[in-house]
Amino acid sequence: MARTMTGETLWYFSRATGVVTLVLLTIVSILGVITAGRRRPRGEQATIVMAMHRWLSLGLLAFLVAHIVTAIADGYVSLGWLGVVLPFTSDYEPMWVGLGTVAVDLMVAVLVTSLLRPRINPRTWRIVHWTSYLMWPSAVVHALVLSTSNQPLLQWISIACAVAFGCAVAWRLMAGHDDRDRRAAIAAQEWS
Repeated sequence: MARTMTGETLWYFSRATGVVTLVLLTIVSILGVITAGRRRPRGEQATIVMAMHRWLSLGLLAFLVAHIVTAIADGYVSLGWLGVVLPFTSDYEPMWVGLGTVAVDLMVAVLVTSLLRPRINPRTWRIVHWTSYLMWPSAVVHALVLSTSNQPLLQWISIACAVAFGCAVAWRLMAGHDDRDRRAAIAAQEWS
């Protein structure tokens, strides 16, 4: 299929918005990991971190919508709206596009529960937010396989995102050990 200038522009725009989406998703996820632990910021720092988390999430959604729309409009591959909503149904690379779809579906669930947070059970909100630990790797694998296979710079960006998020999760898990020790000490005092 011959690529037109418009098609080529859409292709580049789709790739660029996908990369920015992955970087923003990584930053938003790291900020979420930071605010979830016992060592989370307090006072003004917490306000700043939560504001960054929310505003970057909005930017992430804008770039994600642009990525999806341009990927479909490009027409270089057969990618319809159903493949964007229903995982693993795309005519083009169903496994890898499907992982991107899983990430999108989980992101929509996180978004909807965040908007409904004052009206839903806090436990429900927390459980849905935990799915971001599935959303993020789905997006990274989608990015690594589909958009970066022959682009070293894009591979390094994806790998840098993976390392950054991995460090944040490791930090969170290490903070969790302190939390367990503190809870065990409190429980021991209550039983004494």
